[in-house]
Amino acid sequence: MDVSRPWIGRRRAGAVFRPTLRIEGRCVTTTAPSKDPGGAGLSAQFPERSERLPPGALETRHLSRQIGGRRLVSDVSVQIGRGEIVAVVGPSGAGKSSFLRLLNRLDEPTSGTVLLQSIDYRTIAPQELRRRVGMVMQTAYLFPGTVAANIGFGPRQRGQVLPHDNIVALLERVGLAGFADRDIGHLSGGEAQRVALARTLANAPEVLLLDEPTSALDEALVRGIEELILGIVRERQMTCIIVTHNRAQAERMAGRTMLMEAGRLVTIGPTAEVLHAG
Repeated sequence: MDVSRPWIGRRRAGAVFRPTLRIEGRCVTTTAPSKDPGGAGLSAQFPERSERLPPGALETRHLSRQIGGRRLVSDVSVQIGRGEIVAVVGPSGAGKSSFLRLLNRLDEPTSGTVLLQSIDYRTIAPQELRRRVGMVMQTAYLFPGTVAANIGFGPRQRGQVLPHDNIVALLERVGLAGFADRDIGHLSGGEAQRVALARTLANAPEVLLLDEPTSALDEALVRGIEELILGIVRERQMTCIIVTHNRAQAERMAGRTMLMEAGRLVTIGPTAEVLHAG
C-alpha cells in the first residue's frame, strides 16, 4: 500500500488508466492516456458540447476556485447521471468539500461552470438552485425550535407551507416518527443528522450533496445512516455526490468514485478500480 495515499491502492508506474463513464448505455472515456507514475496530472476531459442530460444529471466544465494565490479546485470536469451515486475521496486539503460547495453556489467558481440538466446553473436563481441541489453538511446545522419548524424551513423561504402530513411522512421515512414537536436541543447526534436530511428532502431536490455526513457520528450509527441515504436516493432516483474520507464507506455507497489531490481531479471511475488501482 502506498502510504502517501492510504485511501487507494498503489498504481503501477507508467500505467495507462482510462476510467469510463456510463450514461444511458453510453461509455465515455474520461481521461486521456497518461504515463504520469502517480496519476496526479490527470484531469477528466469532455467535449464542450454534450447531449441534453436526463433530469437530475449534473456536469461540471473546467470548474475552478482560487483564493489569493491558492487553487482550492482546479479545472474539474465530470458528468454524473441521474440516480447515480458518486463518492469524492482524497487526502485532507484535496479540495473535496470545496468542490462540493461549488455545485450549488454556496461558493462561487473563479472559472468554469456547472450544468444542471444541461442548463448553466448561473441562469438559475440561487434559492431555486439550492432547492434543486440540496446539501447535508458534516454537522447538522439546525435552527432553534422544533423539528417540524426545521423541516418546513425551505418551503417557508419560498412562501409555501409544508403540510403537517408531509412533515410526519418525512419523519417516518428517516426513522423519527413522533419527533415533529420535539425541540432540536433534545436530539442526539444521529437524530439531528436525520432531521437535517429530512429538511433537505422537504425541498424535493434532484441532486443530493453530502459532505462527510457520518464523520461526526458514533460508528454504531454510521451504517444506519448509510442505509437510510441509499434507500431514499434509490426511491427518488436522485443524483447523489458524497464526500468521504472513509474508503469503506465509498465502496458501500458509490458506484463511481472521484479521486482528488491538491484541488485537481486525479481520476474518476468504478469505485473498486479507483480505490484498488494497482
